[in-house]
Amino acid sequence: MKIKKTDSIWSRTVQIKGKDSLKRDMKVDNVIIGGGIAGILTAYFLKKRGENAVLLEAAKLCGGQTKNTTAKITLQHGLIYDGLIEKIGKKQAGLYAEANRNAIEQYKKIIEEKGIECQFRECSSYLYTQEDEERLIREMKAAECLGIGGEYTVKTELPFPVKGALRFYGQAVFHPLLFLGSIAEEIEAYENTRVLTVNENEVFTENHKIEAKNIIFTTHYPLINVPGFYFIRMHQERSYVLALQNTKQMDHIYYGIDEGGLSFRKSDGLLLLGGGSHRTGDNKEGGKYRDLALQAEKLFPGSREVCRWSAQDCMPVDGIPYIGRYAEDRPNWYVATGFHKWGMTGAMAAAQMISALITEGKSRYEEVFTPQRFFLRASAVHLMEEGAESVKGLSKGIFSAAPRCPHMGCALEWNPDELSWDCPCHGSRFDIHGKVIDNPAQEDLKDR
Repeated sequence: MKIKKTDSIWSRTVQIKGKDSLKRDMKVDNVIIGGGIAGILTAYFLKKRGENAVLLEAAKLCGGQTKNTTAKITLQHGLIYDGLIEKIGKKQAGLYAEANRNAIEQYKKIIEEKGIECQFRECSSYLYTQEDEERLIREMKAAECLGIGGEYTVKTELPFPVKGALRFYGQAVFHPLLFLGSIAEEIEAYENTRVLTVNENEVFTENHKIEAKNIIFTTHYPLINVPGFYFIRMHQERSYVLALQNTKQMDHIYYGIDEGGLSFRKSDGLLLLGGGSHRTGDNKEGGKYRDLALQAEKLFPGSREVCRWSAQDCMPVDGIPYIGRYAEDRPNWYVATGFHKWGMTGAMAAAQMISALITEGKSRYEEVFTPQRFFLRASAVHLMEEGAESVKGLSKGIFSAAPRCPHMGCALEWNPDELSWDCPCHGSRFDIHGKVIDNPAQEDLKDR
């Protein structure tokens, strides 16, 4: 396997066994579009429920965002529960926490039952601050209110003092590709099978047609603009990771809540140092990896970088993933997207919810995560912000000499850290030759 310095440590150590491409028309009960963690787990749970399901992946299984995760399995999703109680009430916030707690337990159950060797390790997850402990105290009270349970402390393994830290017990980490490689052996999946269009109950690839009772979109960012309008429901952000040798080892997960805060977790003798988050398309000056490297030298003198990589996350306007029916007028379409920075628990929760919706017609958690909630709950301020960014990018696309995104025509911005053209409107990305590397765009740039 060819290794680049920008491959994640997961990609450097594991290559999932390949699958054939689709070579015929098909008629199935369920077709899943997108072969990352959400798609693979959804296919797995549908099969467990006795459903016929096939998965279509445009390139390689887990070749998109899944391979770039930091693989934290946690229900501690930043400063979320205090805000959730305020926005959707204690009951619904509690169901959000419960769905993610169940996701953690489901990972543990599958790994134990199947004997999967994937470096699964239970640990605690910490939110920490060096500046504003009041926000952390409010989050602790919210967690206690929801029965999550946690501990407020100033004692951590971090290489600097903190004003406060909120510790959740019973969280976990693992090697995602070792886990998914085992799961993928049990499902029917086709690689190098790009979906071009979807029409009611028909999915069209470059060469074939699949008829299905249910169509499930797990493509990180949905590829169909209308219906659904997911392009005004969320934006995408990028963040960066260094894998370091010769550092202090930490047994637990750490996530900083301050501006510019860092994340830490260990993996197989390495320390993963994360940070530098920004809206996709907003990195004209570059320097994100450089800044992380300076932090590494400051915190761990003598440490050595083994590899570096970046990830992209879909950020929903209210902080809650969109999981459930794609749109009101498409009752047989389903979607799982907007996992924020917490795709491990989000994907597991989504797979269980969607498989329940398809086989039972309901899920205990559907009201919390339903994409239809957007039109009722979405903050007007957030909608105006997303709309303003899109208008700015579209307007610039008319007058700028920069290449335009084939998704909706926004002007692309050059990302010097990753040598890519990035879309500030909806997060599509293209390499230096114009080849699409991140959706929602489905086409390469022309004349590059």
